[in-house]
Amino acid sequence: MSGILAILTAAALWGLIGPLAKYAFAHGFTPMEVAFWRAALAWGFFATHAGLRGQLRIQWRDLGPTIVFGFFSVSVFFGAYQVAVARSGAAVAAVLLYTAPSWVALLSRLLFSEALTPIKLASIALSTLGVAAVAFGRADLGPVNLDWIGVTAGLTAGLTYAIYYIFGKHYLGSYPSGTLFFYALPVGAFFLWPLADFGYHPFPAWLAVGAIAFFSTYLAYAIYCHGLKRLQPARAAVLATFEPVVAAILAVIWWGERFTLLGIIGGLCIVGGVVWMSCAREPGPKSRH
Repeated sequence: MSGILAILTAAALWGLIGPLAKYAFAHGFTPMEVAFWRAALAWGFFATHAGLRGQLRIQWRDLGPTIVFGFFSVSVFFGAYQVAVARSGAAVAAVLLYTAPSWVALLSRLLFSEALTPIKLASIALSTLGVAAVAFGRADLGPVNLDWIGVTAGLTAGLTYAIYYIFGKHYLGSYPSGTLFFYALPVGAFFLWPLADFGYHPFPAWLAVGAIAFFSTYLAYAIYCHGLKRLQPARAAVLATFEPVVAAILAVIWWGERFTLLGIIGGLCIVGGVVWMSCAREPGPKSRH
């Protein structure tokens, strides 16, 4: 599987999160409870994966950064995004989350000396505008509240989401995805656990949460890591903005949600940015060593 196809496949799997989570919420799950079980169950899948492949060993010098990654990019990321949704609404939260490509481009420039080419910058701008149009192009859009706590939480979600790309690019040359997430996910679950309200839920709702853990976390991250090995972080981040397009299509099919002309144009902008970035040439990824 090519790097571009891998990132697009991972983005499509992440696009399942919204519709599946909405089903779980409708049957009594709280957002933080879904976040906890997503991390905990996905850890079980990665533990099985890493154990069967003999990928449990990690060097002591890399254990600390992996634990820090688990805290910020699982606990803080999941938690900040839920706060952004609660305080400022889903549309604002989605737009702020997808400031991630801009964060990735900046961090990649500082850490990896990755060039900020005109095509890259234009693709980031086009995709970001597209995400905003899709987010605010829902016919049933609820109230928009630019609460400063919600905005800060949304930007924090975007930054901690960006860390996935930076951390992965740095460590995937030394470890497979199973090893990294075997150590990172339980840290995230541990800090999410006190925030979750646990209760009884029907079996179909558990199937939805299990699907989020398996398809949208374990499988998506494994495929994403495969693609990130072959692409520059900023390019991969732009390709991942395909996720809200998938989520919007599924929302229309599963939940009957409607999008205005603005939302449709936004989806086309995202696809345009993704195609533009897919066709752009880039130098081969540098080895960590």
